[in-house]
Amino acid sequence: MRELVGTAREWVAEGRTGFLARAVTEQGFGPRVPGGAVLVDPEGGCAGSLYRGVFDAQLVAEAAAVPAGDTARVCEVSVHGAEAEAAGLTCGGQAEVLLQPLESVPEEWWRLLGEGAGAALVSRLDEAGRQVTSSVVRPGREPGSEAERRALELLGHHRAGRDALCGEADTGLVLIEALPADPFLVIGGGGELAELITAQARLLGWSAVTTVDGAEASGLLGAGRGSECLVMLSHDPSFDVPVLRGALTGGVPYVGALGSRKTQARRRDGLLGTGVTEEQVSRVHGPIGLDLGARTPAETAMAICAEILSTLTAGDVE
Repeated sequence: MRELVGTAREWVAEGRTGFLARAVTEQGFGPRVPGGAVLVDPEGGCAGSLYRGVFDAQLVAEAAAVPAGDTARVCEVSVHGAEAEAAGLTCGGQAEVLLQPLESVPEEWWRLLGEGAGAALVSRLDEAGRQVTSSVVRPGREPGSEAERRALELLGHHRAGRDALCGEADTGLVLIEALPADPFLVIGGGGELAELITAQARLLGWSAVTTVDGAEASGLLGAGRGSECLVMLSHDPSFDVPVLRGALTGGVPYVGALGSRKTQARRRDGLLGTGVTEEQVSRVHGPIGLDLGARTPAETAMAICAEILSTLTAGDVE
């Protein structure tokens, strides 16, 4: 949904009638991106991608049929067989899609997404499915309801997630859409492997920065995104130990270090000598990367990114 920020703000600024459409429930379709959404207007304009556009025309017609004063419309969509194949979908499926006027989506939602921050949108529908009230939940706050608790739980998985709960009090369905900040890799050290890790990260939609400056690395890791990950490739004791220490004591969710057993032992001793606890040192992934049988630099880069993904989605954070 982050790719919609600019268009959504532009449509709102222009006073253009537009709707944010995204799935509430779905069955089939194969692997999908939980943050998939599309902007539509009653005149036929569309931006974004939802089910590879196979329902865009139907959603435009549904948007045109929303009565004045309604802030929600839930419509059923389905596609099967040859039509699903022609659209490039893995398989057919059916879904309930929520159409919500852009004017009723909190500006804070678009602002946070535009900043790259993690946030969740909690949308409460009335029992008739004609009115919706949306609010934003950010990491670090105390939940005031079951929906907010679930939103924070989804954000803690460090990947886009969506859930629908039975209504609270006098509401109907509650849609929860969580978009954590994308992983931000700080790669300590350069060379071919750093370049390949950066390329692999970008394929996944992550950001990556390579640096051999300790102060810069520490600043990047402490930027407060909540999604920072450290991949230490350098074997320089004056660089790797201080940066590793800052990452471990700062609660960075993934800390990995490349090196031989001798190098890993040297780092361990250096970290313990600076006051880092045994428990914190145990969080360093080394040997780095999942055991995929990697041999080439490209395979190693893939194994490292796979381990980062596995760690983040498992909530392996101190």
